[in-house]
Amino acid sequence: MISRKKTVALIPARAGSKRLPGKNTKVLAGKPLIGWTIEAAKKSENIDIIVVSSDDEYVLSIAREYGCVALDRPSFLATDTATTVEVVEHALAELKAQSVDVGRLALLQPTSPLRAPEDIDKAISLMDDKKASSIISVCETEHSPLWCNKLPSDGSMDDFISDDLKTTRSQDLPCYYRINGAIYLADTSEFTCEKGFYMANSYALVMPKERSIDIDEALDFALAECVLVDKIN
Repeated sequence: MISRKKTVALIPARAGSKRLPGKNTKVLAGKPLIGWTIEAAKKSENIDIIVVSSDDEYVLSIAREYGCVALDRPSFLATDTATTVEVVEHALAELKAQSVDVGRLALLQPTSPLRAPEDIDKAISLMDDKKASSIISVCETEHSPLWCNKLPSDGSMDDFISDDLKTTRSQDLPCYYRINGAIYLADTSEFTCEKGFYMANSYALVMPKERSIDIDEALDFALAECVLVDKIN
């Protein structure tokens, strides 16, 4: 019998974080930050295996407690210069060595704790429906980039926005989207060929803004905690 190719969730969680030290294990609304992403992956109807890649033994111990595959990441892949592609390739090589046939891979960053299981399942369904090579999650921007610009050294606003936008109401501006960092899904063979998730035949999964907080610094963490505590209560 030929075994079915697996859909694997990879959660990358290195130890180093300059803006918010120890963020992956920092307690958020009662559980470690990484726990929210692990639980979303466990509740997904389509994820077969969950792998946590880290150079932090505490992170790996949390992964084991949740029943995940704990993948010890080598130090050269835990630096500021190590790329996501290199981390994914290392994980795929380790899984191949364990005879795991990975058909598609979902990269789930632990810094997106509000991502829901249904978001993951919608991404996988969208990939099937579109016969897509990859799916990348996005959300509507909080502010229109049409009202953004660089400032000159003297702070002049003379040419900050174009004349035709100066009297335009914000609700009348076109809708823009940003990559929210919550879900990167790809066919494994396509990822290996393209060396990344951005490729031809890629589609966007639109997620609501309230589930798109990406934690980079203390303010993001505080905002995510407010949303989660409110949701729990």
